[in-house]
Amino acid sequence: MDLSGMLAQAQAMQAQLMQAQQELAESTYEGTAGGDLVSAQVSGAGELLALTIKPEACDPDDTETLADLILAAVRAATDQQQQAAAEKLGPMAGGLGL
Repeated sequence: MDLSGMLAQAQAMQAQLMQAQQELAESTYEGTAGGDLVSAQVSGAGELLALTIKPEACDPDDTETLADLILAAVRAATDQQQQAAAEKLGPMAGGLGL
């Protein structure tokens, strides 16, 4: 059993994991809904950064549709963020036995 080799491998994996986490933290992801009437931007950590609503999406008599569009845009952006995190971190977590 080569303990120094295993330690070196664990340190390399930790460095790769930290690099991937940093890249995710610096990334942003965007989701849209209603033919781009509503767009949402989230950080790599999943924090909502921006929400853009075009004026034509605002109907005072139908606020429920606007709310649905907002939820859909935020979910789309969050889904992109989660997929990117799984792609970057998944293989490394598997190597750690997680």
